[in-house]
Amino acid sequence: MGIYKQGLNRKQQLMFPPSLDELVEEDNVVRAIEAYVDTLDIFKLNIKTKKSLIKDGQPAFHPKLLLKIYIYGYLNKIRSSRKLEEEINRNIEMMWLTQGLRPSYKTIANFRKNNPKALQTIFKEFSILLKNLKLITGDLVAVDGAFLRANASKNTLIMRKTVKKDIAKIDEDIKNYMTLLETLDKEDGMPLGYKNSSKLKVSKEEIDKLLTKKEQFQKDLDMLDALGKEQHNKTDKDATVMSKPAHNLMAYNSQIAVDDTYKFIVATDISTNGHDLDQLHNMATRSKEITENSDIVVTADKGYYSSKEIKKCIEDGIETIIPPRATAKTKKIKNARFSKNQFIYNHEDDCYICPNNQELKKIEKQYERDGRMLDVYRVSSSYCKICPLKKNCLSDATPNKQMYRWEHEDLIDSYTKKMSTPEAKAIVKKRGSIVEHPFGTIKRTLGWDHFLVRTKKKVLGENALIMFTYNFKRVLNLIGIVLFKKLCKAIQKNDLTQIREEIAAYILAFGVNFSSILQRFLFLQNISKKMRYL
Repeated sequence: MGIYKQGLNRKQQLMFPPSLDELVEEDNVVRAIEAYVDTLDIFKLNIKTKKSLIKDGQPAFHPKLLLKIYIYGYLNKIRSSRKLEEEINRNIEMMWLTQGLRPSYKTIANFRKNNPKALQTIFKEFSILLKNLKLITGDLVAVDGAFLRANASKNTLIMRKTVKKDIAKIDEDIKNYMTLLETLDKEDGMPLGYKNSSKLKVSKEEIDKLLTKKEQFQKDLDMLDALGKEQHNKTDKDATVMSKPAHNLMAYNSQIAVDDTYKFIVATDISTNGHDLDQLHNMATRSKEITENSDIVVTADKGYYSSKEIKKCIEDGIETIIPPRATAKTKKIKNARFSKNQFIYNHEDDCYICPNNQELKKIEKQYERDGRMLDVYRVSSSYCKICPLKKNCLSDATPNKQMYRWEHEDLIDSYTKKMSTPEAKAIVKKRGSIVEHPFGTIKRTLGWDHFLVRTKKKVLGENALIMFTYNFKRVLNLIGIVLFKKLCKAIQKNDLTQIREEIAAYILAFGVNFSSILQRFLFLQNISKKMRYL
């Protein structure tokens, strides 16, 4: 036994027992959490908690205490309020952070549920702080979205088209059952409703069950009509079905805008649509507001390409780099139809030239489609009738060719030319290395691939908390806990001049370049994958 180290006698009393502060290192993350939360103006955030001025009850837990608990939990992949309550009772770091106070899981859960606006403000103020420290510049910002699962089951989902199919199926089954009953009754000569033959495969009870189901389905349809919706989840009214290549899931579309400098998240939002077509202008304006950079460049993948959204950005002076959606290519087969890009637009005469060199002239009438006013260009049916290329252009039932052009299509023409430049192509190529990394970290490393709260209002708060924690973790990795604590003191003094210089010198001295680190990591990861197959 003498060759092994001996532990303390658990029953022996210590004359000078260690304090909680001695058990927590100076560079422990809880000290950074404590330092930052203490800089926040809790009244300005308008955090809602239990009123403390109750004569017959206990005082409430301070909002800062509950916020510290959540930041620590999200940094350590602990999001459940019950799990957080467990950690408070057994985790020395959490005991230090809470100073021995032990709020219940219900109190912890209510803080997150009741303060979505405050959590969004905390994220926004931290982003502004990073901008003031020049860790966010806004020179190049990449936007992306990801489906994060909602706290709702597909089993509680009502979809109009599915309900209609179910009602039609029930009507068909009832019709078949009644036909079968009549047939069997006629065969045996017995009155309808008194059939007891073993050949009878259906009963009145089964039909009643189907009628009851139909009644419930009809109520669901009436509810959808009243809500003006095509789908509704009974568990979370704002969650919607979103499609992925492998499956469909109840989810929210989490949007982020990531700055290229150190990969911090500049802005975030939640969409209930399963696509990104309406999010470009929203995320671009949020990013411009935070960065205050009038020369901001925003890039995203082709899922964000929308002529209406691009026009809004141009009007607001925001330069965007979004690759256009691939147009349908003409099939190299006999009788293939001409695509739109084979019709040349003549700017001077405001007309289209078809592959047979005929003019499609603009008519006075306009059409509205998806909120856009379209000009109509048409060629005489007499030309199309005798055209040798008609089979490659029109169906037999169509008398003449019509082309549609958005009234602001000139903006898109100029935009398309810009996207063909080497500079734009380089930014498109760089986009993935900017914005894919944060979502990869959030969903895989930190395990934040779903929400715990319900309804969009509350999800907005949890989403902001997730993105704030990502930024918080990243800034600690960038400048270290000791320097971060000095930053918090500078925030309280309302003077960032000196600390800004210290942070810049620290990054320069240690050669921290997150882009090169990420590229090296991806390179080594790729090599590792290849080695597995050798």
